[in-house]
Formats: sequence, structure tokens, C-alpha cells
Amino acid sequence: MTDRNGIFAGDDPFALTRAWLDQARESEPSDADAMALASVDPDGMPNVRMVLLRGLEADAFVFFTNYESAKGQELIASSKAAFVIHWKSLRRQVRVRGLVEKEDGAVADAYYASRPLGSRIGAWASDQSRPLSSRAALVAAAARAGVSHGVKPARPPHWGGFRIRPLEFEFWADGEFRLHDRFRWRRKNVNASWDIQRLNP
Repeated sequence: MTDRNGIFAGDDPFALTRAWLDQARESEPSDADAMALASVDPDGMPNVRMVLLRGLEADAFVFFTNYESAKGQELIASSKAAFVIHWKSLRRQVRVRGLVEKEDGAVADAYYASRPLGSRIGAWASDQSRPLSSRAALVAAAARAGVSHGVKPARPPHWGGFRIRPLEFEFWADGEFRLHDRFRWRRKNVNASWDIQRLNP
């Protein structure tokens, strides 16, 4: 049993994350849904980069990228990921670790169609994470992709979503004298119940 109350109250970590995210959207100057996503390469060397959270489902987090990028290949190979969302304005953060699966169906199609045309063309033009000779070469590739795919481009087969199903959450809030509040939620698999513990700061 933990002494959770106030901003930590509730029995659903997804609902708690959603509540914090909604508050952050009112106070963060930009990109309240930006998260630092971590993966590992085949040699076990970690990688981390910023991506935008584009879906908070009842039991998963969704973002979109190029499957042939470094992060795409690493996530496909390991089927595991971690991320942290930090809101400086709230002095809070949420950390998540979990299992990864591709989302390359209707959800990916709908999100791709909602993007600005330039971003949709860019998904065709960019060989993400691979060497690029110059900015001019990228602009030329985008121009060719625009001519080739027109004003209603289909979603590229190499571009889509990833869904992260958490096995662990950590909710953190800043405390005076660095006596922060931390609560960890863990489960053995995606169908198990959550075990909740307060952690030392």
C-alpha cells in the first residue's frame, strides 16, 4: 500500500499520464507531447532521441517514424523501448519502459493523411538516418517525390507507427530540498495487474 494522493491519485497509470499531459498542454510553451525515446542497437549501445507522442490509447503509447531509420530498425530488432516525458513548467516527468509493436494499419494511414502535404512528401523523400551529401540533394529528392506522388500521396510502406505497451511507469514530481516524490508501477506482462511502490528520490 502506498500513500498516493493529490496529483498521484488514481488506479490507472494511463489515465494519470493523460491528466498530467492535459495539464502540461496548458503550461508548456511548446511540444508538451515531446518525449525522449531510448532504444539499443545490435551491439547493445543505447540511442536516445526526441519524438512526438501522437496517440495515448487505453493501454499504449503511439508515435510515428520511418521504419528504415536507426530507431525503426532498433525497435523492430529488440521489440523493447523506454521513454521519458519531462514537463519543466510542471516540474514533473513520466518514465515508461515496455514492449514495442508496429502500427502499420488504419491508425497509421489516418495519421499520415492528417499531416501537412510537405511532411507527407518528406516521408517519401528522406532516407532517414542514412548519409546525405547535401541539403540541396534533400530538397531535390523532395521535389522529385512531390512530382511523383502528387497532392494525395499514399503512406510509404517504410513509414508508420510504433505502439509501446508499458510494463513499467514511473511518475516523478519535484520536491523541496530534492526530496522528490516518485512512484513506480510495474507488471510482469501486459495482462497482469500493477504493483505500485513509492521510491526514494
